[in-house]
Amino acid sequence: MSVIQTDRPPLPPARPEAVGMSSARLARIRPAFEREIEAGRMPGAVVAIARDGRLVHLEAMGFQDPVARIPMQADALFAIASMTKPACGVAALSLVEDGRILLNEPVGAHVAPLMEMRVATQAARAMTGDGPVETEPQRRPMTVQDAMRHTTGFAYGGAFGATAVHRAHPGSSLNVARDHDAGSLAAALGATPLLHHPGEVWEYGFSTDVLGLVVQATTGQSLGTVMRERIFAPLGMEETGYVLPAGGEARFARPLPACPLTGAPQAIAAPVAPPRLEVGGAGLVSTASDYLRFAEMLRAGGIFGAARVLSPATIRWMASDHLQGIAEGPDKVDPSLGGYGFGLTVAVRRAAGGSAFMGAPGAFGWSGVFGTFFFVDPVERLAVVLMSAVPGDIRRRFRVIVNMLAYQAIER
Repeated sequence: MSVIQTDRPPLPPARPEAVGMSSARLARIRPAFEREIEAGRMPGAVVAIARDGRLVHLEAMGFQDPVARIPMQADALFAIASMTKPACGVAALSLVEDGRILLNEPVGAHVAPLMEMRVATQAARAMTGDGPVETEPQRRPMTVQDAMRHTTGFAYGGAFGATAVHRAHPGSSLNVARDHDAGSLAAALGATPLLHHPGEVWEYGFSTDVLGLVVQATTGQSLGTVMRERIFAPLGMEETGYVLPAGGEARFARPLPACPLTGAPQAIAAPVAPPRLEVGGAGLVSTASDYLRFAEMLRAGGIFGAARVLSPATIRWMASDHLQGIAEGPDKVDPSLGGYGFGLTVAVRRAAGGSAFMGAPGAFGWSGVFGTFFFVDPVERLAVVLMSAVPGDIRRRFRVIVNMLAYQAIER
């Protein structure tokens, strides 16, 4: 079994053959990633795989700090960026189960500045020059469901699009976490023209940050506090949060100093101090072992050990395709996700074929812009986490590699 010894294994370990997997085939993971490391395409990685709730593979490869040549450790800490989004989704769904949030109610019922929004006209959506953006009234208010499935009409700004509407958006989730508190972010988003009418187009953007504002407004607590009380503490995710734990900077994974595709300098900031605002779209740091606990909770229908986070029915609802009748989908940001729909903060596989990823219909998961990735497959009883520090576009290559390596090791 390719499991690094650790004082705190994320799950009870098992020989792969005991859960229908092959030790010999799992042993292909290290040489596959070592080839990528030696080719200069990535600094290192940690891969964690569980089947039937048992840990069959936990392995660190390459370098945690490629400049200082510090070897990767299994307990390395990673900035997981958009893998924050499913954690925000679970926090919100726990409030749905309490009857405190309804998916069909307007976001504006919780965050007043987002009740009455203006939407860029069709002509304005194509405008690339400077100047005011022509708008029209929204056809309906955005709902909590829209915030969970990226159909609020919000985009990200900056590098995410070249139109004047994109430039009117306040950057990315990490930007707003630094620049805003909850009130000022709600006001800034409320003054931003939507790129699409709510509920009509899948668009990757500030939707999950909006969901985080709903959670905060509903509970009167910071999003991080809600996550810690409702998810991280029950699951034993002791090293997951919006700021590195004490001594964590020495374990923080760093990227290659230059992008292997473009040669441009690259870095990932270590969150040594709390953000001004804990947002739903990004910002968490975690370890492979911690996030595997979260993934396994989802795989097992909302339970981990004695901790019940969500009901099985809620997990099935979360991992259902909520994009019926909605234009576009997650392959808009990752072409490998052809054939995937989108649930409540996770991409959901619609059919066995049609994608660069292997997996059964109903498999679901998400990734982070800094090189992290997870998926669970309820049919194949599989939970997989990849942690790496790869902020360039080449990160998509490693998602496909770890997906294939996990599935090819299944024997029955």
